[in-house]
Order: sequence, then C-alpha cells, then structure tokens
Amino acid sequence: MRARGMTGPVAFLVLMAMTASPTTQGGNAGTAGPATALPPKLADYKEELAASVDAMYDLAQQMVDSVFSFAEIGFQEFETQRYLTGILEREGFVIERGVAGIPTAWTARWGSGRPVIALGSDIDGIPQASQKPGVAYRSPIVDGAPGHGEGHNSGTPLNIVAAIVVKRIMEREKLAGTLMVWPGVAEELLATKAYYVRAGLFKDVDVVLYNHVGTNLTTGWGESAGNGLVSVEYTFEGETAHSATAPWRGRSAMDAVELMNVGWNFRREHLRIQQRSHYVVTDGGDQPNVVPRNASVWYYFRETSYPGIKQMWEIGDKIAQGAAMMTDTTVRTRVLGSAWPSHMNKVLAETAYANIKAVGLPAWSAADITLAKAVQRELKVPERGLATEIPELGGREMIPDDEKRGGGSDDIGDISWNVPTVSLSFPANFQAGPGHNWANAIAMATPIAHKGVVAGAKVQAMTILDVLMRPEVVSQAWDYFRNVQTKDVTYTPLIRPDDTPAIWLNEATMARYRPELRKYYYDPTRYKTYLDQLGIEYPTIR
Repeated sequence: MRARGMTGPVAFLVLMAMTASPTTQGGNAGTAGPATALPPKLADYKEELAASVDAMYDLAQQMVDSVFSFAEIGFQEFETQRYLTGILEREGFVIERGVAGIPTAWTARWGSGRPVIALGSDIDGIPQASQKPGVAYRSPIVDGAPGHGEGHNSGTPLNIVAAIVVKRIMEREKLAGTLMVWPGVAEELLATKAYYVRAGLFKDVDVVLYNHVGTNLTTGWGESAGNGLVSVEYTFEGETAHSATAPWRGRSAMDAVELMNVGWNFRREHLRIQQRSHYVVTDGGDQPNVVPRNASVWYYFRETSYPGIKQMWEIGDKIAQGAAMMTDTTVRTRVLGSAWPSHMNKVLAETAYANIKAVGLPAWSAADITLAKAVQRELKVPERGLATEIPELGGREMIPDDEKRGGGSDDIGDISWNVPTVSLSFPANFQAGPGHNWANAIAMATPIAHKGVVAGAKVQAMTILDVLMRPEVVSQAWDYFRNVQTKDVTYTPLIRPDDTPAIWLNEATMARYRPELRKYYYDPTRYKTYLDQLGIEYPTIR
C-alpha cells in the first residue's frame, strides 16, 4: 500500500476540518474568527487532488531518486536545476534561471492574478554523506563524496507534484491565481534566501508554503526555538619567509587564524547559553617551510535574535582585529551567508494542519519498519521505528528567551519576516542519524521517502487550494503577519549592501567527485527505482 487516499471517511474529515475557519488574529493571537461558508465543491476538489497525487506516485519516486543520485552540494546544483526545471517546463510553467545572481537558482511560474502562492524547499546535499539507500549501515556510493544527508532531495519533488495537480484543477475550473515554485539553493550554507528577498522574488507573493523533510507529518506556528546566524570568513594577510632560515622576517597569517580561534574559544565561556558557534580553517597556508602569507577561517555565529547575532559578529570582528595586531598582519572579512530566526504564520499553520489530519500518515510496510529499526539499532538510539501518530499543532507567538537553548538555522527565516510563511514537515525519514550525516541519507531514496513525499504533496496541494478558494485565509494570514508577528519587529537583513552570493563555494569538491558520481545517476528509463539500479535488496541489514 502506498499512501492513504482521500476516500469515504477521509473526504468527510476534510469537510469537517474545513468548517473551522482559521483564527482571526487582529491584536489578539487567540481570538477565533467567525465560521465562513465553504466554497462549493472544495471537499470534492480535495478528494480529487489526493487521488491525483496517488496517481503521480511514480513521478514523485523518480524525482526523489534522481535528485538523490545527483548528490550536489550548495551552489553546485546544476544537474538538479536542469532536471527539475525540465519537468516543470513540460508542464507549462515559465522558467527563469539564474535568479538573484545565483546560477543554480530559478523560479517556475504558472497562472495569472492573485493570490500568488510561492512553494519552496531546499535542494542541496551534505559533504561526505554519500550513502547507499536502504542499507542500514555505513556503505557509501562514492567514498568521501557528498550525499543527501539531510534529505533535501525530497522537498522540491513534493512541491512539483502538488503544483501540477492543483494546476490541472485551476485550468479546468478557470481558477484565478499564480503558482511559483522556487528552490532553496545552498541552504546548508544559509547563503541564498536573503538574496532572494533583496532581489524582490517575493514582492508580489501573498503566501509562502515551504516544506522540509522530517520524521512525521506536522507543522507549527510562531517563533522558532532555533537560532539565526551570520556566516563570516576572516582572511588574514602577512608576509612569507623561509620557515627555517629566517622565520623572523615572516608574518604568519596562520598564526593570526590560530590566535583568533584561541581568543574565540576563551570568549565562548562568557557568551549566552543560547549561542552556538563553530568554525573551520579554509586556508592554512601553502607548505610548512614557507611562513603562510594568507590564511582564512570561516565562522558561523548563531543566536536567537537579530541583536544577538549582531553582537556575536561584533565580538568576532574585535577578536580578529586583536589577532591581526598580535601578528602584525591585516584582516578582511566577507559574509558567506545569513539567516534570521524564523516565525511561522498561525493562520497558514492551522489551515495546513486541518489538511494534515485529513490526509494522515502513510501505511508503512514491514520492510520500511525493519529498515528504520535496524538503523536505530546500528546507531544505538531508541528503536522507535516510524511515525504512527500525528502530533498536536504546536506554536507560541513568542518563546521566552530563557527557554531557548540554541539549535539549527534555516534562511527561510528571512522570507518569513517578509511574507506570511508556513513550513510543512513530512515523514520521508526517521529518527536515527545525528543530522548532516550519512545515516540521514539511508531512507531518502527508499519507499519511506516516496510515501512521505506523496503524503506531504497531498497536504501541500490541499493547502494551496484553500488559499486559492478561501480569500479569508490570505487576509487573516496577513492580519497575523502585520498585527502580531511584525508589530514590534522590523526586518533588517544581515547581508550588507555590497555582499554578493558566494557562488564559488563547493566548486572544487564537485569538480572532484562529479565524474565518479555521474556513473551512478539514476536512469528511470531502465530501472523502476534507484534501489533496483544499485542492486540493493530492500532493506539490507546486518
């Protein structure tokens, strides 16, 4: 069985869920608005959408498996761009490539008029996360190569399926509205969405329906407990000399990098518990017998608010200047990425959640559960298997700062402060890996991912239809956005006016691994699934 269709009692659940209008916010985040009459045929259309998504299971599977096989990391998603935009182009979407000055970024538009609904998800992979799908232990496809160790191969296929099935109803019923599909390029570098905002990609957008791979079918609203960040590279410049015969004539840029790192690590003890910060040395010099003239270190400064991020950045700059003074070198900086902490829209979350409850979780097979438990056993975490119950809708307008303890970041935050936004989490993975790791790739080209994407596509498609056919959803979403979310907060981008996207990142890595990875690109004309192509018995466990 694939994923539950919308028939009989499920269609009735949709109708019942839709009788509860999203809350009207105004100045009170908890005040319920009056019930509104449902548009004629809305429940029928939703049932049709669910059946249409089920009928597109094979295309969903092929897209998920293909993007998984490309294994491209941030700013180098060229095969992914070519493949996904080609599918959308054949469906009649108008493609604009290279948006916001980013070669692998694009938009795909179809329709006309309002509302304008932007469907987004990320597409980049993780360094050194190559892994054979369906194999419950470490087994890379190409050793050392990138892979989809977060599952970003799944979200844009979900949006494409949802957009196609809604487009067909819009054409037939002559529904006004515009669909815009866009990818989160280089999300792992937090390096593009602020540039999308600056380039005006969302200036005419009414709502953003975002999604991200998860382990259950859920959504939420309000402040995120995670962090925003700024990503900064510090490059020091000194002078070369013979390291053995005249080291006193050199000025070591690498000494400056090391002193900066020592200074930051001592200062870290005296930063707020909410902060997270990490660095890698990206240039440590040329060879040991030459005093390094140039050296660079790349920092992520994470905090829970824009002022907190700015303060950490200022501290980092001061420590860098101190390191330069101690070594008689100079230092320059460049911003490689940024992300505001996110705030998701309550009205859109309530609308999506009603559809989540109507769709329900996929029907997992014994093989699916066996794989999940085998990986959990391999990694010595609780053997929970796969999600079986949908959690309650959660959210708070504001989370007290003393309850925040730091966490991950996503540059969807920048978009969420410019247009009403909600994020759908869909069950294409399971709880096991530590994140950004080969283990998080195991499920991502298996029936688990395929079923999770199909379930998520049903929810996304139904939520699109709600936005198209229920004008109060858009008006109330903007009411919450203006009168609650942004009432006391003004969005100021962390990127500076002269900053530009770091499109050179990961070029060398992909140049090294792409020729070998290309041998393993999925060919759906010859193989039903990527597991078939790789000759993997599903599941393969110890």
